[in-house]
Amino acid sequence: MGNLSFASGWRKYFWLAAGVVAALFATNSAWSVPVAGWLFSIALMRFTRSCSALTGFACAALSSTAVTIVLVTVAGGSAGGPILLGCLVLSLLLSIPLLVDRLLFQRLAPFAATLVFPAARAAVEFLVAAISPLGTIFGPLATTQSANLPLLQVVSVTGLYGISFLMAWVAPVVNDALEHRWDWPSIRTVTLAYVSVLGLVLLGGGLRLALAPTAPSLVRVAGVSVSRAAEERMREIDNFHAPEVLPEQKPVLRRAFAVLNDDLFARSRTEADAGARIVAWPEAAAVVLGEDFDDFLRQARDLAKDKAIYLDMGIAVILDGQPRSRDIAVLVAPDGQVLSTFDKAHPVPGLESLRPGDGIVSVSATPYGRIASVVCFDADFPRTMRTRADIMFVPANDWKGIERMHAANAVFRAVENGYNLVRETSNGIAITVDAYGTTLARTDYFSTTQQSMVVSVPTRGTWTVYGLIGDLFAWLCIAGVAGLTAMAAVRRIGHRS
Repeated sequence: MGNLSFASGWRKYFWLAAGVVAALFATNSAWSVPVAGWLFSIALMRFTRSCSALTGFACAALSSTAVTIVLVTVAGGSAGGPILLGCLVLSLLLSIPLLVDRLLFQRLAPFAATLVFPAARAAVEFLVAAISPLGTIFGPLATTQSANLPLLQVVSVTGLYGISFLMAWVAPVVNDALEHRWDWPSIRTVTLAYVSVLGLVLLGGGLRLALAPTAPSLVRVAGVSVSRAAEERMREIDNFHAPEVLPEQKPVLRRAFAVLNDDLFARSRTEADAGARIVAWPEAAAVVLGEDFDDFLRQARDLAKDKAIYLDMGIAVILDGQPRSRDIAVLVAPDGQVLSTFDKAHPVPGLESLRPGDGIVSVSATPYGRIASVVCFDADFPRTMRTRADIMFVPANDWKGIERMHAANAVFRAVENGYNLVRETSNGIAITVDAYGTTLARTDYFSTTQQSMVVSVPTRGTWTVYGLIGDLFAWLCIAGVAGLTAMAAVRRIGHRS
């Protein structure tokens, strides 16, 4: 190992700068360039391997923090104290794999050394998603690859962490080649191992897509959002920004909310008359006072019965003293029966003070397959989304800056669990994908004054290994990091003796 070539002097800071620039385009954001997600770790690893462990970790973490702050700001977040602290903590955690690689790579056999970083990266991403209130919205390398259909299929086995592993693995493989000055006999085993695994994953993904059965039946689904005209009329009456509802406000609020709700009912009738068998609304599309909820639900049930449709509704229920106290998805059957009511389980940190639901997803058997619903941000939490359904509805409400990343993130849940996913969205990109991640429909709220997404959706999903074993791959990565660390310690003791 003494003959390895590392960057020295100013050259190592060139690698750091290159890694930082590439990192700006390597995350699931408005600036996303999918190939950058494969490349930026190469440069950062070249830097950290050329420095002391502490210096490399500190520089990588601070640079990552700066990048994260920029991306959060572009996504519409403020640069306040809690945001800055969150960016720092997230960056520190996601820089740990580079530190682990720096400490272990010279103490292991060449092939084993290349596994340290990808295993650590997948392990840290999994642990961060498990404990963070942000889920998988920030952090995982894989989230930039939602349009790469052959690669995407591996998540049906490993979850999105399998893609992150493959993307991270390229960094130590390329660095091994750089350190050995591209001497083929020295790098052959490592290079061929990576190329073979990546090739098999892509080949397997391609075969899975090619052999996917034709859907035996389809159902016409219409996603409708409130028209811009209705929103403007509502704001003219009352824009509702008070911290709590006062008794004297209620008559005005009822008139304002009625504009939205009547628009949704009218547009739902229109789509039903055009042939839709399921009509889906975005998150909090309808707004009702808590005391008026039963009457509103009665209207919705009458509509479902009159038009013989399933109605999946995103509703904000305003309780006295608390704005938007409940954020729910309600599914009504053609006979008027309420099949399920799901309270949003993961409120957006710092933006929503909702009472979270229990996260238990109800699945309803229908002639169009097993139907389930969650609400918006819930789709960024793989554990919440693990359920056996054929069609998953995700009523959502985004804002300018996160519309692309949020829509892309939902694609992984469809492939992981093998269901078709319908994500009707206000202030964002509405998207429908099948169980293999293929886009069936896509509409942009900001490009039209009256958003509708009409799509024929397969009524059957497919089974997946991930649906059976969950995050076993991520747990194996955690065990792998522990095993490689122990192996390095044993080898070091052996060399000393």
